[in-house]
Amino acid sequence: MSDTLAAANQDPFTSVSVTLDLVKRAARDGASDAREAAARTWAATSLFVCRFVYTTCYTISYGVVFPTTMIARSIPRDNAAVRGLIDGAEAAIHQVDQIRGTSPEPAALTAPA
Repeated sequence: MSDTLAAANQDPFTSVSVTLDLVKRAARDGASDAREAAARTWAATSLFVCRFVYTTCYTISYGVVFPTTMIARSIPRDNAAVRGLIDGAEAAIHQVDQIRGTSPEPAALTAPA
């Protein structure tokens, strides 16, 4: 009970000042804690996004390259189908070069027979 009377008899300006100091300290500490939490969250999110992008690109490239390579290696090389694929690819490259206005490189002009 004497604590209550002592608290009631204190100067009101002192208690307001103490309260404002306490609020200021809490805001400063809270802002510091928020900055630290944001930095940790940003680092964790950045790592997650990087791993997600890497895994997605790896999966897509593997999913495209593996079946393509498997099919390409299963076709015999010296037949009409392969020669047609090669000639078609060269014609497509030539057409793209014409559209872009670039000339094919000399090595591309002399394809092995």
